[in-house]
Amino acid sequence: MRLSNYFLPTLKENPIDAKIISHQLMIRSGMINQINSGIYSWLPIGLRVLNKIKDIIRDEIDKSGCQEILMPTIQPKELWIESGRYDDYGKEMLRIKDRHDRDILYGPTHEEIVTDIFRKNLKSYKDLPKNLYQIQWKFRDEIRPRFGVMRGREFLMKDGYSFDIDFESSKKSYDLMYETYFKIFKRMGLNAIALKADTGAIGGDLSHEFHILADTG
Repeated sequence: MRLSNYFLPTLKENPIDAKIISHQLMIRSGMINQINSGIYSWLPIGLRVLNKIKDIIRDEIDKSGCQEILMPTIQPKELWIESGRYDDYGKEMLRIKDRHDRDILYGPTHEEIVTDIFRKNLKSYKDLPKNLYQIQWKFRDEIRPRFGVMRGREFLMKDGYSFDIDFESSKKSYDLMYETYFKIFKRMGLNAIALKADTGAIGGDLSHEFHILADTG
């Protein structure tokens, strides 16, 4: 496509609310367009970059033996009540009602959905282990969205879920993902540092965060 026909709305000046360089450059270069606080549209050149990142992630995750699925963004309240996590998210969870006055929510994560899928379809312990993942949009109503797409309210996430027969098997699945994430960062030219992290509302007893050193922290 000729550049004259390409949709590339650039800006000469930094947006007032963009405080860090990545946020400023993404908006000025026409990669994203802010719709609301922490909510962005991905424009053609930005979407190309986003899709390339997705391709790298999908390639490495598939190589590790995981299988891709796609779960809905809208989830029923009942599954979260059953898991005991409905109230844990507090105001970060976007709660809504449908036209029949049923309580539903915009998923901040998908453990409840994938567990329901698995329990309805598991036939035998011999089917284990299984590792499922998706690349899907999430919504968490952050109290103070900042740093552009680094801390938005609506964001695209790769989330994975392993089902194993015992703790040792689950630890192997965890370690495999740990190594796979390092491969993903390496392909992107990023030097990641893994740090033990609080599991928070997600739950569990083992978690790592992958940090990239930058001027913004």
